[in-house]
Order: sequence, then structure tokens, then C-alpha cells
Amino acid sequence: MTQASYTLGEIAGALGAELRGDPDLVIHGLATLQAARPGQISFLANPSYGRYLADTKASAVICAASVADNSPTNVLLLDNPYLGYAHLSHWFDPAPVAEAGVHPSAVVDPSAEVPASASVGPLAVIGPGVVLGERVEVGAGTVIGARCQIGADSRLRPRVTLAHDVVVGERCHILSGAVLGSDGFGFANDKGVWHRIAQVGRVVLGNDVEVGANTTIDRGALDDTVIGNGVKLDNLIQIAHNVSIGDHSAMAAFVGISGSTKIGRHCVFGGASGVAGHLTIGDQVHLTGMTLVTGDIREPGVYSSGTSADTNRQWRKNAVRFRQLDAMARKLKELEKKLEG
Repeated sequence: MTQASYTLGEIAGALGAELRGDPDLVIHGLATLQAARPGQISFLANPSYGRYLADTKASAVICAASVADNSPTNVLLLDNPYLGYAHLSHWFDPAPVAEAGVHPSAVVDPSAEVPASASVGPLAVIGPGVVLGERVEVGAGTVIGARCQIGADSRLRPRVTLAHDVVVGERCHILSGAVLGSDGFGFANDKGVWHRIAQVGRVVLGNDVEVGANTTIDRGALDDTVIGNGVKLDNLIQIAHNVSIGDHSAMAAFVGISGSTKIGRHCVFGGASGVAGHLTIGDQVHLTGMTLVTGDIREPGVYSSGTSADTNRQWRKNAVRFRQLDAMARKLKELEKKLEG
């Protein structure tokens, strides 16, 4: 593999950064402040890592102007250094680039539309009526069910499963093990016996959506399950049937969203958060880790419910107090009435 290399001038120009240093210096890698070596570029976005700046061996650092004087080396000034790092990371990404074409071991239904620019990996299965956009990448062992539509420049890593009629927008990235369009958890009970309900809706993803490894998104029972433009889903997330997630929301690992819940735009859900079914969450709602939501949230802001870890001894004491809260509240009201009287 040929090692990528760029001059600081090229990098600064592409990022729109102000360069203080040698524009002809060649950069061939990206690293943290602590691990960087000459010839590599680093970045400082989190103030807690500022203590490593003065001793870094990096040949250049992407940082804000407020800390540039503390750098012993060349600097590229950006108001958002982390965004600069994000863009630059793709320049040095060692992931193999898939070649266009269909692998001989892939199974492609004759009715599927696969453009010459698409890549279909070994042992992939493309079902009837599937439509792939230009430059779509289908990884090894991936299964795409009947009548799915995948927009241009989307990437499905190895072992992704799309059930029938799933719609994926442009430039989406679906990681290994993800399952889109599986049946939602729908059953009717009759005298203690559960009867399965056919799930006839679809899963529809907007553009620029990322779905993490082993995340599952269930198809709608009647209406579609809809994931908006720019939504980012971490690994091991469960999205139930008929959920709607607004544009540019993000969810960390182990989040669970119950059926028919509507989530607004620009929401951020911390790891292991859970939302009950048939609720409405407004725009710009931030749930901290392990928050459990059981009612609608209409106003933007930060919401929490999980308690932090403590010693077992202290936790047991607090648990006892928690069970006593109702009785304590009643006694307090009685005391207030006596004082008022």
C-alpha cells in the first residue's frame, strides 16, 4: 500500500485553515499529540489534552488560535479543530477501496439493476427488483432483499442484511451486522396466546445516514419506520417499528427506542438510554447516558434519569431511602398543615 503524503500548504488550503509554518513540509500521517512523530499531523480539540501540546513531536498541529502560542511546531488554525481532524482523517484512511464489478460468487437476480460503477462483493445476494445507485458498495456476504433501493455512493459493509422494500438514501454507511427491515415486535393476545401481526411497512433512510454494527431497525407495522437525513446511529441500537427520527440526530450504543415514538431533529441520546413507545420527543433534546424516558418531552434541553455509580454500601442506603420517599413526602405535608394551622 502506497503511503499518502501531502504538504501542509495543501492541507491548510483544503481545510480553510490559517497556516503558521512551512507550507512545503510533507505530512504522511495522522496521530494523537502523545503518539505523533515527525512527519505526522495532530490536533487539539479537547482542552483536557492541552497538557500534551508543549511536548508533542508532531510536525504540525490543528488547533484554535487561543492555544497556538503553546505549540512547539507548525500550526493550522481553525475555530473547530475537531471538524478539521474529521475531514483530514479521510485523507489517511487505510481502508481498501472496493473495485467496481460483481464478484463471481455473488448471486444477483436478473431483474436487479446494478450499474457498472457499483461493487458487489463475494457471496453477496441481490434480490429481485433491487435498484442500486451509482458507486454503491455491497460488502461480502451482504443480503439485499426484494425491491430494495439504495442511493448513490452508499456503502454496505460485509454481512449487512436488508429485508424486502428497504429504502436507503445517498451516501449512507451501514456497518457489518446491521439488520434493516426485520419484522417489528407485533403480536395480538387472545386468552393468553400471542398471534403474530404481519409487518407491512418499510424502513426508509434519508441521505448521509450512518448505521452502526449490529444495530437493528424494524420495519413499520403499517406506516414506515423513517430515519431522517444525517442521522448517526452507533453500534448495538434497537429502533422499533414505526419510529421516526428527525434529521441530524445522533444516538450512542445500546439505545433502545420503542415502537411508534417520534423523535425530533438534532437530538442526542447518550449510551443505554431508553424511550418508551408512542411518545413524542421534540427537537434538540439531549439525553445523558442511561436516561429512561416514559413521557413526552416537548422542550429542548438536557434530560437525565440514571444515577451515578457509588459504593454498594452507600447505594443500598440510598435505595432504602428511595422506597421511603412517598411516606416521607406525606409526613412532610402533614407537618406543613400543622404549622400553617
